[in-house]
Formats: sequence, C-alpha cells, structure tokens
Amino acid sequence: MQFTARQISELLNGTVEGDENVLVGELSKIEDGKAGSLCFLSNPKYESYLYGSKASIVIVGADFTPAQPIASTLIKVSDPYSAFSILLEKYNEMLNLPDDKSGIEQPSFVHPSAKLGKNVFIGAFSYISENVVIGDDTKIYAQVFIGADAVIGEKTQIQPGVKIYNRSQVGDRVTIHSNTVVGSDGFGFAPQPDGTYSKIPQIGNVVIEDDVEIGANTTIDRATMGSTFIRKGVKLDNLIQIAHNVDVGAHTVVAAQSGISGSTKLGGNSVIGGQVGIAGHLSLAKGTQIGAQAGINFNTVEENKQWHGSPAQPLRDWMRASVIFKQLPSVEKRISKLEAKIAELTALLDQSNTTQTS
Repeated sequence: MQFTARQISELLNGTVEGDENVLVGELSKIEDGKAGSLCFLSNPKYESYLYGSKASIVIVGADFTPAQPIASTLIKVSDPYSAFSILLEKYNEMLNLPDDKSGIEQPSFVHPSAKLGKNVFIGAFSYISENVVIGDDTKIYAQVFIGADAVIGEKTQIQPGVKIYNRSQVGDRVTIHSNTVVGSDGFGFAPQPDGTYSKIPQIGNVVIEDDVEIGANTTIDRATMGSTFIRKGVKLDNLIQIAHNVDVGAHTVVAAQSGISGSTKLGGNSVIGGQVGIAGHLSLAKGTQIGAQAGINFNTVEENKQWHGSPAQPLRDWMRASVIFKQLPSVEKRISKLEAKIAELTALLDQSNTTQTS
C-alpha cells in the first residue's frame, strides 16, 4: 500500500515542502533511504545523510532549514520523533492483523475456579491457578504461569514464558514481555549471631497499574508487607530489577540493566538511564532524570533535575568534574615538575643560608 506526502502530512498535522504527490510504501532509516521510502531526521548528528539520501520523503522539524540542496520531499512537523512513531504504529498495524485469538489451546491447565472474561486467549502449556481473574480481550501466550488469586485486567498481553506469582495484580492494557517475573520474593534475610541468615517471609504482592509496558527478563519483587507498585503508564526496559516495596511513579521510564533497591519511591515522570543503581529507602522527586551508570544513594527534593556520575551529582557539577578528571595526568606531571623546582630552590636557599652563617 502506498501513500502520498499530502496524505501523510495530513495525518501528522505537518506541512509539505516539495512534491506533495510523491508516493511511499515503506519506512527506513535515513542512512538507508531509497526511492519509495520514508524516513525521519530528529538528531542533527544524522543530518549529513539527508543530503545524499534517495528517500522519497523525510520528516523533519518545523524549524529545519537544509544547508545543501536535497532531492527528497520534506514533511515538517513539530516533533519528528513522535511523528515517526505514529507512522511506525500505523505501519505495524498494516503488517500485523489484530490478534483475534480466543479460547484455550491444549495442552494447558486452567483451574476450575479461575474466571475468564470474554475473548480471552490462553496459549499452550500455560498454567492458570485457582481463583485467578482474567479480564476481557486479554491474551496469555504459551508457557505462562499465573499464580493463585492473581488478577489480570482487560486487553492485556502476557508474552511467552512470563511468570506471575500469587496475588499479583495487573491492570488494563498492560504488556509484559517474555521471561519477566512478577511477584518473586523480595530479598530479605536477617543476620543471625552465628553468621547465618534467616529468611524474612515476603507476604505482600505486586500491583501493576494500567497502560504499563514491561520488557523481557525483568524482575519485580513482591513486597515484604503491603505492595510493590508500578504506577500507571510506566515503561520498563529489559533486564531491570525492581526490589520489594518499591513505588515507581506514574509515566516513569527506566532503561535496561537498572536496579532500584527496596522501599525506594521514585517520583512520577522520571527518566532513568541504563545501568543506574538506586539505593534503598530513598525518595526521589518528580521528574528526576538520571544519566546512564549513575549511582544514587541520597534523597532528592528538587523536581526535574538531572543527575550524573557515581556517586551522582548535579549535571553541571558532573560536567565540570569530568573535564578536570581528564586533565589529571597532565596536572600530575605539572605538580611533579613544580615539586622538583621547589626542592631545587629550597636546596639553593639552604645553601645560601649556610654560606651566610659561616
């Protein structure tokens, strides 16, 4: 299926510069653009590809002015990245027909006490325990385990291999990707006088609110008491550890390999980079932004502030410190030279004083 630049610009509320009747039938990266394809330019780092691109249409920012002549038709929008994501979603819908599967594939096990809504699909080799409630239009794919008394909302997708422990609660329109574990025991052990550790029972649960997406191989621990919360609209990447009693605020995004320790509360609309470590029993302000590989071991109160480094510090301080750190080898050489010069001058001064005394 093909679309004109004019049709696409109307969908995105953009404006066309060039041939509004040019046709495209596929999406591509800007460096791979070819005739009949559409791509986008959001990061100035990739602007050089535009001038040699053969893409028929390129989505750019509303204020973009090309530095060289270009062959492509431009569609100018307020936010190229968001506009392109809309097109990717539409393209994906065309490639993948809606999943209308329903019913229970065999072999699988659904406890007689479980309550399944309308148009629910249970994939082969799945296990649905006693008193589980699953909402309408939810899809449970192959090899999923759902523990006793768990509640799964409507229009939720649970991908193959996911394990959801007992009494967990999952909201509506949630997506949980393969091999994620929800509701495993929190890491609680009491040290004993003889040097051993006694396990502290974890009797809480996990509550995942509506419109959450959780990547593959992520682990969310049940609370010791009460609940571990993943609030509305949160997006978690792959390979993330959320410890017991953590509260991840609404519409927060967390990148891969990050870990949030027990009982920490993360303010809404926060952005956590990859491989970030956050200590336990902390409270981080709304809109907190943490750069990749940073370490946070203190509370934050100022909203929408950026933190970098380990231990973390405000972005401007971290940038200044990084500049100084790079200069340390040359600074060390200069200090060594100064110390040698001082020693030389001190020796001359001592010699002068000895001569005067004699």
